[in-house]
Amino acid sequence: MTASPSIEVDRLTKRYGDFTAVDDVSFEIHPGEIFGFLGPNGAGKSTTIRAILDLIRPTAGACRVLGLDSRTDAVEIHRRTGFLPADLALWPNLTGKQTLQYLANLRGGVDWGFVDELTQRLDADLSKKVGEYSSGNRQKIGIIQAFMHMPEVLILDEPITGLDPLVQLEFHTLLRETAQAGRTVFLSSHTISEVERVADKVAFIRRGHLIAVEQMSDLQDKALRRITLEFAAPVAPEAFRGVEGVHEVSVEGATVTAQYEGSMAPLLSVATRHDVVSVASASVDLDEIFLEFYRDEVAAAGGDPSREPDTSSPVA
Repeated sequence: MTASPSIEVDRLTKRYGDFTAVDDVSFEIHPGEIFGFLGPNGAGKSTTIRAILDLIRPTAGACRVLGLDSRTDAVEIHRRTGFLPADLALWPNLTGKQTLQYLANLRGGVDWGFVDELTQRLDADLSKKVGEYSSGNRQKIGIIQAFMHMPEVLILDEPITGLDPLVQLEFHTLLRETAQAGRTVFLSSHTISEVERVADKVAFIRRGHLIAVEQMSDLQDKALRRITLEFAAPVAPEAFRGVEGVHEVSVEGATVTAQYEGSMAPLLSVATRHDVVSVASASVDLDEIFLEFYRDEVAAAGGDPSREPDTSSPVA
């Protein structure tokens, strides 16, 4: 029997006057899952997270965490959830240690042995005032406070901002350990390479609309592939357009490059009508699949998507 969802978002809509930040978004996340939530800046990721945590009230729809209603049971949800907001705001005159002590006291105490372990694993310095930290060291404090009470659900908004590569690797190990323990991770990002490393499932959001929810394994399986054909003489790109499974064709001299999905046979059937010198094929990087979902924004190249209103605040 499938376990009940840890997070349920049901037809969530949030409007700010005439601006719709999130429009009719629905998805579920289950225990033991790392769920990647992908979209460019301003797509509606942070608005969705704030609604889940009752930091803002939805215009329509509902959210549930661990079977509890986000609005009526917000205090209990916050007790059982770890949260790292984007653009983390902390108290500049407190040291890292004092910040964690303050937040731990708000939670009724934590296991300081576990906090020490997190501090060592992330190579964090808790002795300095937060105002003296680099963005990466400030982010480490944010990660520790999200994990330190061993929550059932972790909600992390752009968590690797400012972290160096070695710390990112340790952070991803923490995420896997959390999921293996049967807990749930909601990982919001605008970078698919981050999500690709750890996520079981991924959702794509654009301009407030959820446009796809995919198992990561399925997304990788149906990735487009790229073939590069070198001919003895130039071949017109029109020869390959309209061929079954072929999506894009470019020509440079006697070299033809095409993206395709499914069987290569129809493409090779056309290619072998000409004098083929060499053939090379490879999978398209998942970053390119990500860009396929956001082709409008890429084509616009100069216009930034509408940004969400700034409602950031300290984590407490």
